Amino acid sequence: MNILFRNSRRKLSQGVLFWREVGAGIPIVFLHGAWNDGSEWVSTMKLMTGNIHCFTPDLLGFGESANPNIHHSIDLQVECLANFLEALKLEKVYLVGNSLGGWIAASYALKYPEQIYGLILLAPEGVTAEGQEKYWQKRRRLFNYSPLIIKFLRLITPILKLIGWEEKITRDLELRKTLLQSSTACHLLFNRKKPEIEAELLDKHLPEIKVPCLLLQGGQDTAVAISRSNTYARLIPDIKLNIIAHGESNLPESCTGVVAEAIRDFISN
Repeated sequence: MNILFRNSRRKLSQGVLFWREVGAGIPIVFLHGAWNDGSEWVSTMKLMTGNIHCFTPDLLGFGESANPNIHHSIDLQVECLANFLEALKLEKVYLVGNSLGGWIAASYALKYPEQIYGLILLAPEGVTAEGQEKYWQKRRRLFNYSPLIIKFLRLITPILKLIGWEEKITRDLELRKTLLQSSTACHLLFNRKKPEIEAELLDKHLPEIKVPCLLLQGGQDTAVAISRSNTYARLIPDIKLNIIAHGESNLPESCTGVVAEAIRDFISN
């Protein structure tokens, strides 16, 4: 069965936002992860049959949405999402957020709880976790490498091969390429001043979330990601934690059917 997606753009005060939508009925807004855009949710949305109206915007600075020359923050993403829902006259929605999108979704539920039926979070960012600082330090270093350093590493490839470092350096350079393609995500997650990032972390505020919440976490994900999810599960009062034992990272794409079924069950209860 062919499912017709509708693609649209709307100029908001923060910039032009692009989104995909499909279906009609109960509104669900899907927020993508750090290294993707709204297209990561397309396969899941195809499985959301029945009276459900799905929306998946490219967050500001991602995909086909505008990337204005402004200082990006989680609060800016929240306000952009608020303007988006207002423009579409969506008074109350289910919010689904993956990774960075989970951080934004939880922040939105804290600021605008009256607009949320329920919250579905997949391996969300936005809280402290053991090992996280070291994890981001490496990515910050790779992201900010001078092009001269990269050129030098490529020049000494034969030497790196001799000492057994070629594979590691190759992996790091591939990771750097991914980071450079997602500069807004890097800025939000680790490339801002530390006090600014810490001010937007949610550890102290999660107990204030009063809407029903479902948390999905891959059992084969990184220890840092699992630690963050455990923090969410411990601090949000009305939350159900669902560990997908075989799930790794990026659950919307790696465990599409399981994710879609979990969302449908959550909405129907």
